Amino acid sequence: MTDTALTDAARTSKAWPFEEARKILKRYPDGVRPDGQPVLFETGYGPSGLPHIGTFQEVLRTTLVRRAFEALTGGAPTRLVAFSDDMDGLRKVPDNVPNKEMLGRHLGMPLSRIPDPFGSNGSFASHNNERLREFLDRFGFDYEFVSSADRYNSGAFDEGLRKVLRNYQAILDIMLPTLRAERAATYSPVLPISPKSGTVLQVPVEVVDAQGGTIRFTDEDGSTVEQSALGGRSKLQWKVDWAMRWVELGVDYEMYGKDLTDSGVQSGKIAQVLGGRKPEGLIYELFLDANGEKISKSKGNGLTIEEWLTYGSDDSLAFYIFPNPKSAKSLHAGVIPRAVDDYWQFRGNLADQELDKQLGNPVWHLLRTTGDGTGAGDTLPVTYALLLNLIGVLGPQASREQVWSYLGNYVDDADPAAHPELDALVTTALAYNRDFVAPTLSRRAPDEHEAEALRELDRQLAAADPGISAENLQTMVYEIGKREEFGFASLRDWFRALYETLLGSAQGPRMGSFIALYGVPETRALIAEALSRQD
Repeated sequence: MTDTALTDAARTSKAWPFEEARKILKRYPDGVRPDGQPVLFETGYGPSGLPHIGTFQEVLRTTLVRRAFEALTGGAPTRLVAFSDDMDGLRKVPDNVPNKEMLGRHLGMPLSRIPDPFGSNGSFASHNNERLREFLDRFGFDYEFVSSADRYNSGAFDEGLRKVLRNYQAILDIMLPTLRAERAATYSPVLPISPKSGTVLQVPVEVVDAQGGTIRFTDEDGSTVEQSALGGRSKLQWKVDWAMRWVELGVDYEMYGKDLTDSGVQSGKIAQVLGGRKPEGLIYELFLDANGEKISKSKGNGLTIEEWLTYGSDDSLAFYIFPNPKSAKSLHAGVIPRAVDDYWQFRGNLADQELDKQLGNPVWHLLRTTGDGTGAGDTLPVTYALLLNLIGVLGPQASREQVWSYLGNYVDDADPAAHPELDALVTTALAYNRDFVAPTLSRRAPDEHEAEALRELDRQLAAADPGISAENLQTMVYEIGKREEFGFASLRDWFRALYETLLGSAQGPRMGSFIALYGVPETRALIAEALSRQD
């Protein structure tokens, strides 16, 4: 594949990262900014809490668009900024931190000026910012970290603040019609920081000298204060802050959730007032829980990234997040097994696909988010679903070593060191079985015609060659189910009977693969146990 072929294919691909990347290409038809700087992608992070699955999906999806743009332009230079809003005032004390009483005494202060409740960093924000960097580094993302507090305190945002002060009324004209009367009465685009308490104040502000950066306001104690808004002595309301950041950093692309749709419109108008323009971007749908309700950190009704990685892989999470960002996704433990298996199926198919099909394959994009794109065509010898069925019959006390002893029936060179990705899957499958599968398994007794079919399967297994293949075993099972004397209305009914009587589940794997993995003698023992329940 040549670079030209890739660029040509990318220009017509319907994969959503390329559709998004083409928005940026319309902005810069040559793929290069007029100032010669790299095209800038941005993601935002609020460090009042720890990074979560929403943080992951936003950085992932933005990186997907970034890599698509590079492919589309033949390697145009790009940057990704992970921006921390650590000048925000602390609005409430999080539930999952120590020293809540201490944090309560600092409500309203910038996150970057509040002591770290964990006692490990200089401030609450620096603790969470460090967690963010560790989080992003864990997944190998290529990014630059930028702190809002650093920008404000160093004066790097001073010119942006002056622009806001010079266009104060125009910004009010944009914002006030969107606010309730009570909120509009005290709204100010600029939030001064009290020189006495250090609190970020939500009070009306008078612009005294826009170019000099001087403002006047009433402090918490009723005194009138005239001070500079520059050098970290104020910050902007977040919609104004968002717009100022777009302009001052030169952001070309940023995506955000559906809940920020109106905010994006208002910030886009403010960016124009400030002499810039709104970045290109995608408005994505939000995650839903198993009941179809919006996931809320405060409710704790979602799936954390740590939980996903307990039961699946980062690749499978990225694969699950990839499709249809404009459609809501249910995010709960039940989606993990299929996401794992679908990821490996798409990865295995990738090497044999034509280029246009590759660009529509999620794995093509995922292999380039944090790596060099290698790994196409790789497969695992056993699916997650099959592992779960094996572990299900072994029972909740099954061990990694026990699972690998059975894998020796099915996998060449069945050694964890030779198959590290499969070994990781064994570990996650054991955890998934323990927490979700084992409590629900219930093997029922076969009815009369099912019992006869099971006896026939047992007879044929007893007569089978010791080295019989999974395919021949599958054919054996298939042919038994078709025989009229056993009375199955369809093969689906036969397979359901096998799953429910032998495995204790309404769904299951290809039985030929399962028998080959579990072993013929062991499968015959399962049949005997099922038949014993008939009485």
